[in-house]
Amino acid sequence: MEALILEPSLYTVKAILILDNDGDRLFAKYYDDTYPSVKEQKAFEKNIFNKTHRTDSEIALLEGLTVVYKSSIDLYFYVIGSSYENELMLMAVLNCLFDSLSQMLRKNVEKRALLENMEGLFLAVDEIVDGGVILESDPQQVVHRVALRGEDVPLTEQTVSQVYLFSLHPPSGLEFFWNFPN
Repeated sequence: MEALILEPSLYTVKAILILDNDGDRLFAKYYDDTYPSVKEQKAFEKNIFNKTHRTDSEIALLEGLTVVYKSSIDLYFYVIGSSYENELMLMAVLNCLFDSLSQMLRKNVEKRALLENMEGLFLAVDEIVDGGVILESDPQQVVHRVALRGEDVPLTEQTVSQVYLFSLHPPSGLEFFWNFPN
């Protein structure tokens, strides 16, 4: 019997999910075509939630995938890899994501705080994993990079309140662009 030898790959993460305490999706990013349609993704998410929300373990094998997970107040965090993936690598991604969000949300990792800071979540996930490849596992570096990227948002992509605050305190040399009454 021949043993299947798998080529090493940098593509370790298949998906990152954050579900609420009802199993509904708050954030989902899939990095391959294991579940190509939204209907299949939601069915997988319900299945994974039903199998994991009542247990205290941190790892599960489900539908041929390795799932590492963690819960916090009313949120469930999942990092998913293939069945042959190193669980410690997946757990490093999960811990980095959770610790980064914990620092960004000032230790208030709950649904309401997360929904109010979704842009920070998107930036953090993009700093940690890109296309399934793990880029960073140090939460301090992720938080630092998210803070830098948050400051460099072009004026055309800012919210109205951000533009208004910018107009009240513009960088030196740009005062002539804005003439809002205080």
